Amino acid sequence: MTAQSAEALTHRLDRYRAVRGQSEYLCEPLEIEDFGLQSMDDASPIKWHLAHTTWFFETFVLKPYMHGYKAFRAEYEYLFNSYYNGVGQPFPRPHRGDLSRPTVAEVFAYRAAIDEAVLALIVAARDNSDWLMRIELGLHHEQQHQELMLTDLKHHFAQNPLYPVYRATDLVDDRELGPMGYLSVDGGIVAVGATSGFCFDNELPRHEALLHPFQMADRLVTNGEFLEFIRDGGYRLPNLWLSDGWAIVQQEQWQHPRYWRKQDSEWFEFRLSGQRPLQMSAPVVHLSAHEAFAYAAWAGARLPTEFEWEKVASNAEPLAAPDNCFVESESYHPNGVDSSAEDQGCRELFGQVWQWTSSSYAAYPGYKTMPGTLGEYNGKFMSSQLVLRGGSIATPREHLRVSYRNFFYPPDRWQFSGLRLAKDV
Repeated sequence: MTAQSAEALTHRLDRYRAVRGQSEYLCEPLEIEDFGLQSMDDASPIKWHLAHTTWFFETFVLKPYMHGYKAFRAEYEYLFNSYYNGVGQPFPRPHRGDLSRPTVAEVFAYRAAIDEAVLALIVAARDNSDWLMRIELGLHHEQQHQELMLTDLKHHFAQNPLYPVYRATDLVDDRELGPMGYLSVDGGIVAVGATSGFCFDNELPRHEALLHPFQMADRLVTNGEFLEFIRDGGYRLPNLWLSDGWAIVQQEQWQHPRYWRKQDSEWFEFRLSGQRPLQMSAPVVHLSAHEAFAYAAWAGARLPTEFEWEKVASNAEPLAAPDNCFVESESYHPNGVDSSAEDQGCRELFGQVWQWTSSSYAAYPGYKTMPGTLGEYNGKFMSSQLVLRGGSIATPREHLRVSYRNFFYPPDRWQFSGLRLAKDV
């Protein structure tokens, strides 16, 4: 072990404060009543997100690495454990909204205490790859929960006929995009997976995959294009749907994407800025994988595999994407591409909406989970889910990379998820 340099120390302190501070910044527009809402089992109260991300640092950083550390409050290990059975039995997820205590003020006090301890550990500790890795993992974990805070809050607010406004943002005018084009991509053996820098274990190991020649759409599917699918009876044509998808359409009576609403002859969409007219040129969002598969079939196309997406995206970088694509823009809703931009490749690869792929969320050849309880982070969920790529308008730009694999169940549509089309050659 070696002493950390002053530059490395400053970077670690600044990064920790910035990521943790972003969670609290996202809470600034909220009223106290908003923190405890839980509108469905899959969504968690904002208060719980704030506490759980703090529990992560306490459990996986302070307890094993700070000598003589005593738990902030023993009951929190039960209340704010999400799914780490190696730590203990978690509090039931559907009942997180039943917890009026601890109060919001007590949760913020918990955050402040853990932050003080972690910052002290960073200052005092020598370089150690294990605890540094855990802090970095905890920060990326918190960024994931920042996105969940926005998606969950949107679902909470959408149940309210007052259509609450989280932050008022300007509506981008509709623009002419022109017809969707396709980029032809040669087949062959390609390398996929993470190369260097931080990554989650599900992005490893880097390995080779065989691709057949294919075409990838040069932009995302828009609201206007998806509306044509609706008008053509897409939700009423069973031949377009996978069996499970058609069953859900019948059971839930889906007729349009989540948060769309038709009033008289006009379409509206609920956003975190309130109820707004549907912007036809913006990417369609809050689709399940079932809806994405059905639209692709209707359009005479298909969804890309995750490796096809990664092949195309390997020539792009999240840092090069327009500023309006990520959470830093504070628009909290996909805006669509600027049709005047000179772009010879695929646009909107990063940010805007998570893009469903046809790939099952599974282990890469030679995959190994992280040792110990942290091994439960990703590997245990490799069942019955599909991979999404690219990030969304609720994702921090620095959180993304070409190899990043998100995953949800096919019926899920409360996330900022949309689609890009592909075709066989």
